[in-house]
Amino acid sequence: MQVLIPADRIHARVSEMATEIAHAYEGKAVTVVGVLTGCLIFTADLIRRIDLPLRVAFVTASSYRGPTTVPGLLEIRDDLLPDVAGKHVLLLDDILDTGKTLTRVVAHLIDRGAASVKVGVLLRKIGRQEVPFEPDFVGFTIPDKFVVGYGLDFNDEYRHLPYIGVFSAGE
Repeated sequence: MQVLIPADRIHARVSEMATEIAHAYEGKAVTVVGVLTGCLIFTADLIRRIDLPLRVAFVTASSYRGPTTVPGLLEIRDDLLPDVAGKHVLLLDDILDTGKTLTRVVAHLIDRGAASVKVGVLLRKIGRQEVPFEPDFVGFTIPDKFVVGYGLDFNDEYRHLPYIGVFSAGE
């Protein structure tokens, strides 16, 4: 598998993002909401480096099921989400692809009464965005390739890889 972003570059950039986030919130308490399952490793590494009072929660928002690289109908589940009314929310996701998932989840959090919602993504894929959306924090901008590793998967495999790799169907 071709390594697109090696583990050491990911860890360095996650540390930089933590500093950017801490500055943006200026000591305010933050509820970090990760979009499962892809965000798990990114969220865990990032929150350990953010010097702010934090609560951590998760939602699921999935449009990929099974062995496909084409999104389907988006489903949001917030069973693991605490009350966010009046809270500053930092939404974390593994990748900004079409923008549809993040746009819908941000709207969902605002509907739940969040005082503010900022978004951080590990990866921003160029050439796939279908709806206008600008994340507040971006780890890396990548080409339009199907990637796995560091939480991203193909058919629930490869999440454990410490790097971001370009996936080929024959692997």
